[in-house]
Amino acid sequence: MDDVFETTNGAVRGFRAAEDVVAALGIPYAAPPFGAARFRAPRPAPPWRGVRDGTAFGPVAPQSAELPGAPSWRPGDEDVLTVNVWTPTPTTDPLPVLVWIHGGAYTFGSSAQPDFDGTALARTGLVVVTLNYRLGFEGFGHVPAAPRSGFGSGPDAHVSADSDAHVSTDSEADVDFEADVDFEADADAESDGTAPPDNRGLLDLVAALRWVRDDIGAFGGDPGNVTLAGQSSGATAVACLMVMEQARGLFRRAIAHSPASPFHTREIAASTTREIAAAAGCEATPAGLASATPQALVAASDQVVDAYRHDPSSGSRHYDPSLFAPVLGGATLPVDPLTALAAGAARDVDLLLCHTTEEYWLLDAVGSCAKLTTHARIDRFAEDFGLAGDVVEGYRSARPGAPVRDVHLALFGDLLFGEFTHRLAEAHAASGGRAHLSVFDRRRGGADRTPVRAWHCADIPFAFGNLDDDRLSFLIGGAPGPEDRELAHRMVRAWSGFAATGDPGWAPVAGTTTRTAHVWTPADQPAADRHPVPDRALWATTDFPVLRP
Repeated sequence: MDDVFETTNGAVRGFRAAEDVVAALGIPYAAPPFGAARFRAPRPAPPWRGVRDGTAFGPVAPQSAELPGAPSWRPGDEDVLTVNVWTPTPTTDPLPVLVWIHGGAYTFGSSAQPDFDGTALARTGLVVVTLNYRLGFEGFGHVPAAPRSGFGSGPDAHVSADSDAHVSTDSEADVDFEADVDFEADADAESDGTAPPDNRGLLDLVAALRWVRDDIGAFGGDPGNVTLAGQSSGATAVACLMVMEQARGLFRRAIAHSPASPFHTREIAASTTREIAAAAGCEATPAGLASATPQALVAASDQVVDAYRHDPSSGSRHYDPSLFAPVLGGATLPVDPLTALAAGAARDVDLLLCHTTEEYWLLDAVGSCAKLTTHARIDRFAEDFGLAGDVVEGYRSARPGAPVRDVHLALFGDLLFGEFTHRLAEAHAASGGRAHLSVFDRRRGGADRTPVRAWHCADIPFAFGNLDDDRLSFLIGGAPGPEDRELAHRMVRAWSGFAATGDPGWAPVAGTTTRTAHVWTPADQPAADRHPVPDRALWATTDFPVLRP
């Protein structure tokens, strides 16, 4: 296979990621979402002449995070809607495609993180696609409706990412690129048609899937055999896309590792917008928000997060402040995925789910969540999230003598990730879909087999087959040992098999997931080292998804 690929918008030159794998990076799947396109549904990427260089990742979406091994966002970076492709070479028949959505609380992260390199998966016979999409307020902030003649119609509505108050009257503002792909009809809109859509980040993902449908054949991929995969907020995005009409028919299988349970009503999202606008010093109106640069809204969001973090009386957001989540109630996402899956909305999509057994220990280690040191504070935590008292008592009883911190982290991890994962699997299976469930419980690692945490994100380097990058040593607990490599080999094969045929190597869910979950551990890990299995009956009176700010 040549290293130059002909896409709909132009040619792109890749490079040899390995002797048998070619990668092409930073390929636009939509136009830069700034200027007249800001806060709007994605527009088609413009074509280019000549051969585009595909040897570097594209810019990341606006954010303040600086992640190991990944580029940081810089004001002025606008071409943020790009895909990256890894494909085996040589190839003849069309290959299964795996499309990856990164996590990061809808606020940070990118496809350039070292754990998401697609080389090892491509070597199993997959075409691997990773992508960037709008995050934070740009992608998930609620922008209210404006008067018919207001938002987007005047010259001061074009604020670019690289200036404090850049005004443009170029011809782009007068061209309705969105109409070409009918995204505006898909987006949330008030009766006068002027409301920017909610869930713009999800609409970006739909645009990326449409790029895969139209262009992945040029890389040897089969557009009729696409698996959509993601982790954390990326996994929740996968669940959303399973039930979104805009994404119907664009993929046939889905992988969701540690899907996050929170969703927001429009009332919660609107309240968050008012808080961010106040911190940014602008009005919570389309014109006011458009007058604030992306950098200003990132800084304002960080300021709001910091206020919650330092205020124990601020309710559920205090414990790990996250301002953004998919917004329910509009045309993009009328109901939450759990409800829609239970109604059979995606029974034709095969689903593979996984969560780790110590999810929240990572958030504690990086200083993201509040440190609870007394049982009284755990009781307040339960009250703020509306949990029944027997849930907390059940977690205490299952961990006699455990530190308060461990009880809290176990409870928080299952509230936000573990229980929701099980419920998604059960809802999909009960409605006639095919769902497979697994649990990642690697608790010994490295050559010396020392204790490690099966925490949030620790499973992803194993599923991608990326254990040897030093930048990932924190996630996986140090340098890998032979047993770790064998575990990674099994997990890579499970993803590859599922993407190709729908079979990861174990039986689908039938009845309750507790009896049918596959457990990922190193071969030498004794059963006695297993993390305590929560009594799922404790969660029977808790409603999901979590609809709290």
